[in-house]
Amino acid sequence: MKYFAFIVGSLFFSAANAQTISNKPGSAYTFTKVFETQKPTVKDQCKTSTCWSYSTLSLVEAELMKQNKGNLDLSEMFVARWAYIEKAITYIRMNGKHQFDQGGEGHDVPFIIEKYGIVPESVYTGLINGKTRHNHDELIDVLKAYVETIAKKNPTTLGKDWIAGIEGILDAYLGKIPNEFEYNGKKYTPISFAQSLGINFNDYVILTSFTHHPYYKPFAIEVPDNWAMQTAINVPLNELLENMKNALKEGHSIAWAADVSEKGFSFKNGLAIVPLHDSLITKIGTDNKGFNDGGAHREGNVFETPCNELEINESMRQEAFDLQKTTDDHGMHITGLYREKSGKDFFEVKNSWGTSNPCGGYLFVSEPYTKYKTISVMFHKNGLSKNTKKALGI
Repeated sequence: MKYFAFIVGSLFFSAANAQTISNKPGSAYTFTKVFETQKPTVKDQCKTSTCWSYSTLSLVEAELMKQNKGNLDLSEMFVARWAYIEKAITYIRMNGKHQFDQGGEGHDVPFIIEKYGIVPESVYTGLINGKTRHNHDELIDVLKAYVETIAKKNPTTLGKDWIAGIEGILDAYLGKIPNEFEYNGKKYTPISFAQSLGINFNDYVILTSFTHHPYYKPFAIEVPDNWAMQTAINVPLNELLENMKNALKEGHSIAWAADVSEKGFSFKNGLAIVPLHDSLITKIGTDNKGFNDGGAHREGNVFETPCNELEINESMRQEAFDLQKTTDDHGMHITGLYREKSGKDFFEVKNSWGTSNPCGGYLFVSEPYTKYKTISVMFHKNGLSKNTKKALGI
């Protein structure tokens, strides 16, 4: 998951009816809330590819709000820093033949918290020497050069001192992690603070839907950013959507891993759709450069006037994944379900690209786009549908 932006704004409400929302001023799209969960503050991951940390920690924060444990602001860079170390250890164990980069998966967050704990944002920002915005470009170049050098050494003579070296690099770029800190008048370690939150990650499930693996069985999704090779449970496509809606109905938000490279994904327009004819959208710019809207700006009347969308089935979805037209680009946080006046459902999605789009950092994602471009979803198991619970023996 690798996208970021430099952006700040406000949610656009219809002046005619405060109960309806549009994706932007002048748009004919009119959305009415069906379900909505807790919504932590929108953040900006800046020039980093740590969306997986932002989106999943946003889920954790929302769950804590649901449990009446307050509106906590947890440190994304604490998680990202420890993830760099864990990725490096795996990279060396794999003799340098493994993924080492900024990206990751939502399940990396529970893994890091359970092993290393967590701290509030106020305790560890990952910003030092007067910096106010995150940028990991130079950091990842230095880290890569270091681990590539270590990977060339004879494994039989390699000790553990090299880990101190990578910790030194992270200290220089992100700052040292405190062994102990005070928060709201109490002293904690990262582990004891995590324990005080009372989050049991065994209560969370990760679902996906692909036809190259059997349904109702776990498998490691074959995407480069799944460096830890953790698994997701495979379910039929329609059941995946059923579970997402049921989770929101039960008050549980969703960490969403998805492809945002499609023409129909436009954060600037607050909308993600799959038009029947993608010629209706003009894509301006080059991919993987601007890191906003997949690296290119999108224009077209379909972002103001509702259009017919493709009907997505399992074979279309699988083909896009096999041809790598669907890749693991970005992690976001689904916080609600809205219904457009046409009767079609759209997911309300909280991004981590700042708040300057017309929806204040959110966008509305159509059901076809969700079916087509979802890599995986993570949510509390109480959000599972009865059918899935029965199939999984839960």
